[in-house]
Amino acid sequence: MVARLGSMREAASRLNVTQPAVTQALKALEDHVGAPLLDRSTRPAGLTEAGRQLARATHDGIDLIATTIEDIRFQAGVSDQALTVACTLGMATYWLMPRLPDFYAEQPGAIVNVQAPPTDLPAILPGIDIALRYGSGNWSDGETVKLFEEIVCPVGRPALIERILAQGGGLDTAPLIHVRGPADGHWAGWREYFKACGRSRPAGRGETFDNYVQAVQATLDGRGLMLGWRSITATLVSEGNLAPWPDGEIDIGTGYFATLSPRRSSALAETFLAWLARTVEAER
Repeated sequence: MVARLGSMREAASRLNVTQPAVTQALKALEDHVGAPLLDRSTRPAGLTEAGRQLARATHDGIDLIATTIEDIRFQAGVSDQALTVACTLGMATYWLMPRLPDFYAEQPGAIVNVQAPPTDLPAILPGIDIALRYGSGNWSDGETVKLFEEIVCPVGRPALIERILAQGGGLDTAPLIHVRGPADGHWAGWREYFKACGRSRPAGRGETFDNYVQAVQATLDGRGLMLGWRSITATLVSEGNLAPWPDGEIDIGTGYFATLSPRRSSALAETFLAWLARTVEAER
């Protein structure tokens, strides 16, 4: 306050205390810091270098406090026009985000915050309204509805697939792109795919990435084939950017589900869940 107003008297008046009280408080702070904060040789008194450092830190701290309070207010449900959806990075990038403009068109005042946690199985944590996740649907942490079945199929650039087939090759000779995240145990990889098909796994390792966004980009660059999932590659296939491997689809009995948090249930969350169901049905 002294630094901003330029005098002890003005600061005391603004704080509604006596000037000696401000002087005493400032002196106690300087004793604690171990350095003078005001240069009293000038009129008005100016900040020393130590004073400027402390003023910057105080300003940043106040901004952080304000931001944190807003976060807490949101997490506590103060805003009934905002909700938070947790899903994987691939689901967010390739399925949810391209469709969100349609939801905003129906609910122009709504705000959907999308969080992509490092784990590949988003959880219903404090502050999460809805979790979109892949699996068998046997979750008990909230109302869960099935969005769609996940059919896995190798995909790649059309030209790459045509070249492999023209050379008489198959998946055992194709360059493969792998995804190995920090916790990808319930997502099938090439090992599980070949096992489900009753075939031996190729000896070649291929390129490996830690998330599906990187893997998709490598596939679009024509560097190999990746396992395609409806939530990630269906749009790219329908647009012709990627092509499925002929007769490569398998159903491993899994799907994508939406779970509504019982702690964060709201009219907007219910509306969003209903919109998800209508969107999937319209695209079916």
